[in-house]
Amino acid sequence: MLGILQPPTASSALPQRPEPESWRLEPLAGWHLPLLNGPTFLPLQPLLQRAILLGLPERVLHALRARPSLAPEVLVALSGQTPLGLIVTRRLNRSGSCWQIEHLRLAPGPGHPELAATLVRQAIQQAKGAVSWIATASTLDDGRLAMLREQGFQPLRTDRLWCWSTPPGQSSSSWALPADLQLTPLNRRSAPLLWHLEQAACPARLRQLLDRRVEDLLDQSHGRGWMLVDSSREQAVAAVRWIGDHPGGGHDVELSLHPGWEQLVGPASEQLLRQIQTRLGGQSPLWLRCDLRQQALQQWLASLGASERGERVLMARSVWRRQALQSPSRAARGLEAILEQWQPRRRPLPTPTPLAPP
Repeated sequence: MLGILQPPTASSALPQRPEPESWRLEPLAGWHLPLLNGPTFLPLQPLLQRAILLGLPERVLHALRARPSLAPEVLVALSGQTPLGLIVTRRLNRSGSCWQIEHLRLAPGPGHPELAATLVRQAIQQAKGAVSWIATASTLDDGRLAMLREQGFQPLRTDRLWCWSTPPGQSSSSWALPADLQLTPLNRRSAPLLWHLEQAACPARLRQLLDRRVEDLLDQSHGRGWMLVDSSREQAVAAVRWIGDHPGGGHDVELSLHPGWEQLVGPASEQLLRQIQTRLGGQSPLWLRCDLRQQALQQWLASLGASERGERVLMARSVWRRQALQSPSRAARGLEAILEQWQPRRRPLPTPTPLAPP
């Protein structure tokens, strides 16, 4: 989470706040990594390394296949050789219509108060074709919430974060699936079932902003997920999938339940969590987000032994880009071409042929 920089104190031991002209924004490069070794940026080192390693090959593929890169975009703010902050953004679909601010970190100590807003504005300006943006902020981080509102973000919902892992030595649950439910892994064949489930479970406004397709779920989850499928209806009714590595260790996962299948909160959901935890390597903790209005799900997570890790606000904004105006003459020619096909056709008069001399 972003720690908003506090105003500088009178202590002479603290460095002077950099002026706006003393810092610059640069796309992440390999030589930035040794500079980003402070406690604020160190948890993001694996992500930054992947961004560099995947960025170049995906850009080459983009040039060859006209397919947008799915590697994260990183902007670094520097004052000389000192990193002041960074922003990590990622497109959430192949079309590039929706982007997400994954991380926004500022170095501790005094700094320029407009740096966070500048990083957000620059990231939005560089994302060509983006129609909507998603961001999150802790409910306790008033500074970040205010900054995002100033940049046009509006709150959509409030989630509570939970961290769960299997206690050491605890055996797997002996609960048996009902005969009409099948445990199905996420793959290209089963992905459409998960897409329909998430469409039903996602609020309408957020669903429109995300603009996801089946391929987007596979891209984000790398095929790591499980679902419970009602074999009689060929419908996924509950699912869990990997959505990213958590900076604090472990994995972020998305747990989805069909609105008509709340009875699966319990042993069935626990079975899904255990399956994906095994798929992700065993004892790594799982991080889940739960809408505050889902009281039954939160009570079950607490009874399962998951620990609360604060609340965060999910925010979104739309991007409106000014279209270039056509000149009046060009617009008139276009209208004339459209109307021409509706004009009555006249038979051409025959061209007189000159008579040959006698």
